[in-house]
Amino acid sequence: MTKINISKRLLKIASMVDKKSRIIDVGCDHALLDIYLSLNGLEGKIIASDITIGAVNQAKKNVSLYKTSNVEVRKGDGLSTIKKSDNINTIIMSGLGNQKIISILKENKNILKNVNTIIIQSNTGYNMIRKELNDMGYYVDDECLVKDRGIIYVIIKFKKGKIIHSKKELYFGPVLLKNKNVLFKELIRNEINKNKEIINKLPNKRIIRKLKLTFKNMILKKEIHF
Repeated sequence: MTKINISKRLLKIASMVDKKSRIIDVGCDHALLDIYLSLNGLEGKIIASDITIGAVNQAKKNVSLYKTSNVEVRKGDGLSTIKKSDNINTIIMSGLGNQKIISILKENKNILKNVNTIIIQSNTGYNMIRKELNDMGYYVDDECLVKDRGIIYVIIKFKKGKIIHSKKELYFGPVLLKNKNVLFKELIRNEINKNKEIINKLPNKRIIRKLKLTFKNMILKKEIHF
């Protein structure tokens, strides 16, 4: 079997994909994740979509190089490249900001009627993403952390269903809370340190903001017994 090397982050995303998924990978970049999935037994169709012409052209070259017949590269924004005949049931979005991800999903609620699985790796605001998707009728089926090139990434797999998460679960992640592994604690410590930096830089007149961040750090420390 032809092999392709992909990052730890993409490998973790790939591990959450069901073998019979029919996927659109939004912001696919060079389609390395999609090619990896195809080469490792994914049975369904994959649409590798990106808005950038340079990424699309490189993705097409890579798909041709690895001869992955079930990967199709399309240029377009968000979910606009989907056709009704694609019968997409899984959306993957990685490397995008939380606002962009939420915007894409909210603007395409008609497409979500047939989507049972959404896998997200956001660069920002994963707690907000959990809340918004829970409000849209999806729950956290699985989630994990991976450290790649010094950065800790949060990867979340949502499934369609009526499970309602608590505020605490939405903030920290229901699965991450159960495990509380080394990376979880490091992620929380990073947030605490970031808040401390903000507190130190804020002028004294921003006392309310300082108090809110201080209180938030107390809650975060309690969660990891730090």
